[in-house]
Amino acid sequence: MVSTQQKRLWYRTAFFALFVLAPPLDILRLDLYLGHFILFGQHWTLGIDALAQGTASPGETAMNIILRGFLPLALIVGTGVWVSWKYGRLYCGWLCPHFSVVEAINALMRRAWGRPTLWEKHSLPTQLPDGRNIVPKAGYWISVILAVFGFSFLWALSLLTYLLPPDVIYHNLLTGDLTRNQSVFLSVATVLLMIEFTFARHLFCRFGCAIGLFQSLVWMANKRAMVVGFNRSRVESCTECNAACDNACPMRLNPRSIKRHMFTCTQCGQCLEACEQVQANRQQTSLMKWVSRDCALDVSDRDFGRKPDDIDGCYELKHPIRAIKRQTIKVNG
Repeated sequence: MVSTQQKRLWYRTAFFALFVLAPPLDILRLDLYLGHFILFGQHWTLGIDALAQGTASPGETAMNIILRGFLPLALIVGTGVWVSWKYGRLYCGWLCPHFSVVEAINALMRRAWGRPTLWEKHSLPTQLPDGRNIVPKAGYWISVILAVFGFSFLWALSLLTYLLPPDVIYHNLLTGDLTRNQSVFLSVATVLLMIEFTFARHLFCRFGCAIGLFQSLVWMANKRAMVVGFNRSRVESCTECNAACDNACPMRLNPRSIKRHMFTCTQCGQCLEACEQVQANRQQTSLMKWVSRDCALDVSDRDFGRKPDDIDGCYELKHPIRAIKRQTIKVNG
């Protein structure tokens, strides 16, 4: 059975590849030489130049602006609002190429010194919920440095190909014949990204990303949106855990808290998997799961002092014994 994290890895890998290859394949890019977008190999213009040249009427130009400008923008924004309203920052946790870099560098840094970020106050436990052990080794710092530089340069190069013809950029790069402006862009962007990926990658996701903050604001407005729920009726089963869910969160949040404190949750589900694995070792079901609709009120309404009484039904399993066996097989297998 494919786990949630395996699915996320496939989605994130595919979208990261799309992010890098979209310009060379002419799927989407803005060509500053031509002054308009290229979409699936076709020139995507608003027809304003044709109006200025007298080859298109004002009515044709207005319709072109609506169909090629406002309509696609409204469709993208509308889809983003709908997904964020129901599921929160799903794009961030399942597709975003920046968040993929965050998770990759977090994992390498944890192997280098036992902490996923430079701002972590204490080292995380060496034993993971699935039973694996991660013993920090200084040699992994080389991998951290190479990953930071590699991702930064790849991002800078990709961003440049979104603005200038990719064949020109790649040819100039391979032949060592980059123009001054191209060299300056690649150098400055790489350095800035290296600083961000080293010191503030998850902080950027939490406080600096406009797309992420937009999703969070829409999500917060819907009290019944999908959110990570914690079964408070079984809180005694959580006291012996070493905060595995907190340690697993790449955004460094406390998933058992109220919704307001999980404002930047990316719905990656790593906290859920960690809790499931810990509880499976004790022959118990997970204390955490994604909840929505009325069950989500236990997380969002507690922010305002209201505590729904009947939450047990939100965490009941139809076949709890079967679920425990499945989790045990997953951990031991």
